[in-house]
Amino acid sequence: MNVIYLIGMPGSGKTTIGRELAAVLGLDFHDMDYMIELFEGKKISQIFEEDGEEHFRKVEQKILKDTGVFENAVVATGGGVPCFFDNIDFIKKTGKSVYLKVSPEQLTERVSKMEGRPLLDGKKDDELLGEISAKLEKRTAYYEQADFKVEGNDIQLIHVLEKLEALPWVKDKMPH
Repeated sequence: MNVIYLIGMPGSGKTTIGRELAAVLGLDFHDMDYMIELFEGKKISQIFEEDGEEHFRKVEQKILKDTGVFENAVVATGGGVPCFFDNIDFIKKTGKSVYLKVSPEQLTERVSKMEGRPLLDGKKDDELLGEISAKLEKRTAYYEQADFKVEGNDIQLIHVLEKLEALPWVKDKMPH
């Protein structure tokens, strides 16, 4: 099973880097948020609004377990995925994980330009920074369990590839 899970806060670049990583390594790419929206037939913000966070987290866990059948894939997880149920254990058992660690200030700048982030929407500037910092503090213990950590405010594909080069099955697919 050659699966790479990208974990980290919303705005850390999981989807963007995940797509690039999958393309360079010749792997399939799966975005869990997109998978959840397909499964539920509505946007994540609607799921939170209509069904609540508890329902969302259960669906999220089901979708994560579905990724366990993937081979040769990169999976961009939602920001909270590793932090609920036994999800981090499942991730570690079924693949390799990479924590994209970005500062709260940079996350705030990025998230303020995004829509459809139900736990962060409607918050501005200092309030958003406070919310992101608090969430990051709660989630760090889970994120830090990742097999690899890439840290910085301008994480690029090459930074992730340099970490993953330690995996023989990745090294064989690295562009020369």
